[in-house]
Amino acid sequence: MIYNALIANPAKKVVLLIDPDNHTNASLVKILSVARTASLDFILVGGSLISRPIERAVEIIKNETSVPVILFPGSLLQLSDKADGILLLSLISGRNPDYLIGNHVLAAPFLKKSGLEIIPAGYILIDGKSVSSVEYISNTRPIPVEKPVPSFR
Repeated sequence: MIYNALIANPAKKVVLLIDPDNHTNASLVKILSVARTASLDFILVGGSLISRPIERAVEIIKNETSVPVILFPGSLLQLSDKADGILLLSLISGRNPDYLIGNHVLAAPFLKKSGLEIIPAGYILIDGKSVSSVEYISNTRPIPVEKPVPSFR
């Protein structure tokens, strides 16, 4: 339903990304009370270095809002069947096969049983002049910004 809504209405969306590592349960409730005043379309939950269980953050968000919760996983440890959907990310700019397809294969049995709506998403890492968490965790190099874009004419 989420994916179909995105395709049917490609207008701009307002999305809040919550990295559970940056919040206690209390601060998460506080930010969600402020977020309720915005007209959010979705809440993404995830990050590159999740050190605490993501499931509790998803539960709090679901209890505090009626906005669809979509997982934005940085690893297989960031899966929860309590969310509404999951961005199935493929790091297409990298050369690490685990982040292109490997983790997808490992997650497939969980995803099939979970009932999560799967939303396909390509992820391209662009150089930001400092090492990002994604670059560090995935062991991939970003695409340099100063390289010319090839012409296919």
